[in-house]
Amino acid sequence: MNVLILGSGGREHAFAYKLSQSKKINQLFVAPGNAGTDSIATNINIDPTDFQAVKKTVFDYEVEMVVVGPEAPLVEGVHDFFLEDEELKSIPVIGPKKDGALLEGSKDFSKEFMIKHSVPTAQYQSFTEETLEKGKAFLETLNPPYVLKADGLAAGKGVLILDSLEEAKSELEEMLTNQKFGEASSTVVIEEFLDGIELSVFVLTDGKNYKILPSAKDYKRIGEGDKGLNTGGMGAISPVPFADQAFLDKVEESIVKSTINGLKKEGIDYKGFIFIGLMNVKGNPFVIEYNVRMGDPETEVVLPRIESDLLDLFEGVANQTLDTKEFSVTSKTATTVMLVSGGYPEAYEKGKIVSGLENVQDSIVFHAGTKSENDNVLTNGGRVMAITSFGDSIEDALQKSYENIDKIHFDKMNYRKDIGFDLV
Repeated sequence: MNVLILGSGGREHAFAYKLSQSKKINQLFVAPGNAGTDSIATNINIDPTDFQAVKKTVFDYEVEMVVVGPEAPLVEGVHDFFLEDEELKSIPVIGPKKDGALLEGSKDFSKEFMIKHSVPTAQYQSFTEETLEKGKAFLETLNPPYVLKADGLAAGKGVLILDSLEEAKSELEEMLTNQKFGEASSTVVIEEFLDGIELSVFVLTDGKNYKILPSAKDYKRIGEGDKGLNTGGMGAISPVPFADQAFLDKVEESIVKSTINGLKKEGIDYKGFIFIGLMNVKGNPFVIEYNVRMGDPETEVVLPRIESDLLDLFEGVANQTLDTKEFSVTSKTATTVMLVSGGYPEAYEKGKIVSGLENVQDSIVFHAGTKSENDNVLTNGGRVMAITSFGDSIEDALQKSYENIDKIHFDKMNYRKDIGFDLV
């Protein structure tokens, strides 16, 4: 089978890595891809949200399945585009249609969905510029810290957690009247703060059946000890030690089943991944957010732990036969540490030569923001690459990742030295 992966990050390299191991794969394409995908697949330099360019690629390379990595093409309706085109509609797309993608595309929709279908979550209200004063009054009814979320997609930057009531009111005004996050913050969700430990659970569903993938915990802050600005993710661990079977059973019963059944009741034919961002509050799971794709860098620890053929699972999604597919996961721990450009998540430079990759042993290097040029790997983004390792324990796996990081170099390279610090 010829498969096209849409996207260019570490998540998409992890998809390519896993799919390239399938006996069912013929040719693998990634659009636009990066220097890492370039070594195991054919990169196609198109924008994943340019659907006409995607269509042309599908025909030019006789693609038989499309796997969507990032959220933007899903929210903009790439799956619907395929179904509405006579020439494309028989080609399966792994990723929800526009109606399902609203779970991530609109915080207001997803919160309403959770309340309606009895999915445990924080209490909330939504506000617009017209109801700004009501929003400020609602903040006064809550205890700090205050959680403000832009309704739409804001590239992972649309959530503010603030300790001061006055600052929360000021930021609410910035978001609603001064469009701090552009159109994404024309509606703002204010919700109560959940005090607990965060983790993520990933589900693959064909709309009727589902497989629960390994749990993971990522580290969002740039600084050690979880200090400093939020990033797209500085590292991840899988499995999460505190998410034992009893906790995961609660997740399945109260959240996964309620979510899948809720989608059916809403008439949403959902085929793809559901990322469930959770808070463990005194042993009980609450949903912070849904995403409609795999997380990054969690994908770089979750997919390598899956022992089954990923393409076989995707065929099960396409044909609604996921329940018949074999699914197994290694008991080993996987850890990943993200190498980032100096200055990230603020201003940073691109085009730095990456050296030492040939010396890496016993770890997998997943490229994120890289490109190939004149036989060199160059940095091409804020998050440059993730170094993933397996071990019998978190400490064992992390030691391998850090030992290999010592062999890699690019100018102003930065990374966190304390990934997993709170779990060991």
